[in-house]
Amino acid sequence: MTPADKPGLVFDRSVVAPLRLPDLRVCLELLKPVTWFAAIWAFMCGVVSSGVPLAARWPELVLGMVLAGPMVCGTSQAVNDWFDRHVDAINEPDRPIPSGRMPGRWGLYIAIIWSGASLLVAVPLGPWGFGAAVFALLAAWGYSAPPFRFKMNGWWGNAAVALCYEGVPWFTGAAVMRDALPSVNILIIAGLYSVGAHGIMTLNDFKSVEGDLKIGIRSLPAQLGVMRAAVIACVIMAVPQAGVILLMIGWHHLWAAGLIGVSLAVQLVLMRRLLEKPRERAPWYNATGTTLYVLGMLVSAFALAATGV
Repeated sequence: MTPADKPGLVFDRSVVAPLRLPDLRVCLELLKPVTWFAAIWAFMCGVVSSGVPLAARWPELVLGMVLAGPMVCGTSQAVNDWFDRHVDAINEPDRPIPSGRMPGRWGLYIAIIWSGASLLVAVPLGPWGFGAAVFALLAAWGYSAPPFRFKMNGWWGNAAVALCYEGVPWFTGAAVMRDALPSVNILIIAGLYSVGAHGIMTLNDFKSVEGDLKIGIRSLPAQLGVMRAAVIACVIMAVPQAGVILLMIGWHHLWAAGLIGVSLAVQLVLMRRLLEKPRERAPWYNATGTTLYVLGMLVSAFALAATGV
């Protein structure tokens, strides 16, 4: 007698249904390749600032780019999408997990697998590269996952993301190329650009205000209002760059100070237009003002390399 023949027993065929594997294209979408650029760019700024010729350590260079972008940054995106699946169902229902294109708990499984793979990729980069990878992965999980879930407060959450998108990759690039702790000058510049990136992260929160308010995520636009958050974001982006300019003058890199100064002046003009309609123009500013911001990072990196610090 089969289970279906037994009286009073209902046979649920879904219990034994084969496990559906995710489509590779959906997995790639979950890892969000478009977000890898920022971390790779910061890593390359660290490489340039080290002053070490690229040909001298090209395997570390390539491996570091893979670690910063597809691996660690990709992991952070998978972790965030899994633990944000409920708010994404409100704000962005077409994403892989809330849309159902990523089956079952595969979003979580990919985040775990990619974390382990990232650590394996970091091993050849030595203690500095491996240590930076461990720190970045812990921050990625702490940002999105309980019990910490830093993203529940925009001040802490944006600080964690800014550090891991700018400061940690810059540190990693310089440390891996030199196989040593980067100089104080490099650490200061990387730190300042990390602080400024906090404002960039705030601009990215404008698109999800409604969902954040419903779920209880206290992003800066949700807790302060869009206009006040936009003003704070602009100040946070501008002040560290002013600090970089002053340091470049003090370190006798007048050409770098001039280029970054022109970049900041243009950004201030763009910020004024952003503040007229911050929510609508945040994507536009990310394509214009943020581009100038990251170009200033590279200018600073070349200045540091010229100093040989």
